[in-house]
This record gives sequence, structure tokens and C-alpha cells, in this order.
Amino acid sequence: MNNSNSQFKLTKVTPAYWRLTFENPPINMIDPQSMLELQQLVDQFETDPELKVVVFDSADPEFFIAHFDINKAAEMPRHPGPTGYSAWIDVTLRMSRTSVICIAAIRGRTRGVGSEFALACDLRFASLEKAIFAQVEVGSGLIPGGGAIERLPLLTGRARALEIMLGSEDYDAATAERYGWINRAIPDAELDAWVDAYARRIATFDKQALGTTKALTNRHTVPDPDELLETAKVFMSAFAWPGFRERVVRLAAAGIGTRGDFERNFGDRILNL
Repeated sequence: MNNSNSQFKLTKVTPAYWRLTFENPPINMIDPQSMLELQQLVDQFETDPELKVVVFDSADPEFFIAHFDINKAAEMPRHPGPTGYSAWIDVTLRMSRTSVICIAAIRGRTRGVGSEFALACDLRFASLEKAIFAQVEVGSGLIPGGGAIERLPLLTGRARALEIMLGSEDYDAATAERYGWINRAIPDAELDAWVDAYARRIATFDKQALGTTKALTNRHTVPDPDELLETAKVFMSAFAWPGFRERVVRLAAAGIGTRGDFERNFGDRILNL
């Protein structure tokens, strides 16, 4: 992904260890182009014989992945991927199934589908001071449609997952770590070096041993894809719900999708809708 229009900058640190840096101004939202690029990247994960570990990070220190670009929902790819499922489910399933270890190195706001992308990674490490997490869909009149309903309870337990999703609040990294949402909250000044050292460490290990350990762990920790599909269909239908239709006008007026106070403090400002 090296062309000028790419949202993901690929750095091949070593043949076994790649870094992918997401940059989609103004606030790193997932949109149709993001989806197409992610599908192409996962193609490479599945076919590169030397690759063992990939770290996803952000070029924007304020936003890891802000959320889904609701203004482009109708433009999302509809054709199924190699798994037979729609684009987002296809990407997250293939990330879980590939032998490559996928790591999210999180700095900045990680809400909605941003949180769901991190949940689809194998490991999540975050800046103690600068990472913020939320599932804001319910407060916006929608439901989490990209995997949080299925993946979050596996990490946090049912009660905390419901607390997170129903409350639509922002959570700091220390709380996210305590809840099991992420692996570790690491002091910001140490985050990049810590993740790099961990990625380099596992990149020295045998690819078959890494991949087989991941595959066997998946037996009890990966959601049923048909359940992901059911949720995704409800999510898309929710764009027609009266509650969302009322709130979307207020979301636009508040500045959703723009770099400003609303997006920086989404979890608090959502109460004013």
C-alpha cells in the first residue's frame, strides 16, 4: 500500500515484521476506501511466506480510528470477500484466521468501529495517557454492528460489555486494561518501543508455532461468523430507525466527522443529543 492515495502506510521493518500506519484525515474514520485497502492487506498477510507479525498504529496522535463514516454507509462494498461474507466481516474473520499475529498499538481516540477493529486484532496495547475507548452507537441511536457485541463480552464479561455498549461513554486506557478490553496500558513515552520490542521478539519465533497456537486458541475465542452477519444486518437496518433519524441531524449539527470539540469528547457530548 504505497500509492499516494493509500490510507495505510506500509513499513516492512523486517521480512517477518510489518507496521501499518493508518492516516485518513480529518480524524481517521473507516470509509469504503479503508475497507478496500484492508481487504488487499489481508490478501498479503495470507500469502506472504515470511510474514509473522503486523502492528497497526496511527499517524494521528489524537485519533487511532475515530469511528465509522456514517455519511458513506451506502457506499460500503457490498460484494462478499473470500470468506463469503461482507467486506467488514470478511476482513475481521480473515485477520483472526491468518497465522500472522495482528497487534493494535493504540494512541488517541478509538471509538465505534475503531474499537471493533482493535477487538479484531489478536493483541491490543495502548497509551496510558492518550488512548480513549468507546462504543458510542447506542447513544447515537444505532447498535454496535462491527463485532463488539460478539467480541467484547469474550474479553470483558457480559456485564462490563453491556456497561460499555449501553452507556456509550468514553473509557481511559487504565480502565480498559482493568476491564480486559486491552492487554496493557503503557506509559505513552514507552508505548512505541515496548510494542516494537514485543513484535521483534515474536518475529524471531517459528511461524508454524505462532500460527498453530493462534488457531487452536481460536476454537473458543472467535465469534460465529453467522452471528456477526446477523448483527451487521441489524446495524444497517438501524439507519432507518426513527431514533437514529432524529439523532443524525443533531450529530451533524454538533460536528460529527470534523476535528473539533464534539469528536474529542464524543462520550460526554452525546448526552446533549
